[in-house]
Amino acid sequence: PSPRAYQPNGANEEALRCEIEELKQKDLALDQEIAELMSEGYSLEELEKHISLLHEYNDIKDAGQMLLGKLAVIRGVTTKQLYPEYDLELCD
Repeated sequence: PSPRAYQPNGANEEALRCEIEELKQKDLALDQEIAELMSEGYSLEELEKHISLLHEYNDIKDAGQMLLGKLAVIRGVTTKQLYPEYDLELCD
């Protein structure tokens, strides 16, 4: 059980109110950011596509890092030592 489970009802409700308020503020900030990007000429569909592509890129990069890690273990080297062999930059 979480520590909240042991808090008095009033404290638990107050914590939830604070969390809800924080989420509302984040929602408002994101809405403002979206409005700003749209005013710069971006469409909502374009933004959603861009986010989708970023997720796909991160998934592919994670898979590549996992494979490099496994290969490094097999060879008994660090992943950093494999980067030059595959023409990768450390910032990749």
